[in-house]
Amino acid sequence: YILAQQSERERCYTVACKHGQDQIAQELYAVVDNGGGVIDVVVEHAVYGQISGQLHVFSRYDADSFLRKLRASSGTPLSALTGGVHLHTISCPDQETFRRICAALAEKGILFENSIH
Repeated sequence: YILAQQSERERCYTVACKHGQDQIAQELYAVVDNGGGVIDVVVEHAVYGQISGQLHVFSRYDADSFLRKLRASSGTPLSALTGGVHLHTISCPDQETFRRICAALAEKGILFENSIH
């Protein structure tokens, strides 16, 4: 086995978001259009604790694929369990990219307060 060294693309940041199901596309596009990737989604459930789902969305193609799967299923997004509040792990090449993503999310009213980590 050969273990790959962590690349610049693998710098991860956590951001808290809040939105309805109608803004999922805007959220994902804001991240990928500004140079990042959405690794996962995490919600804090009152009974079960942290629940997470892997997304691995790095392009509009990935975002559209996820959205098609969501529409085709009878399920709801994890964020529906918490009134739209959820965390994302965001992969970025650098901190400036992360700042750009946060600004785009804030502009769309998706960024939850000042929750950048």
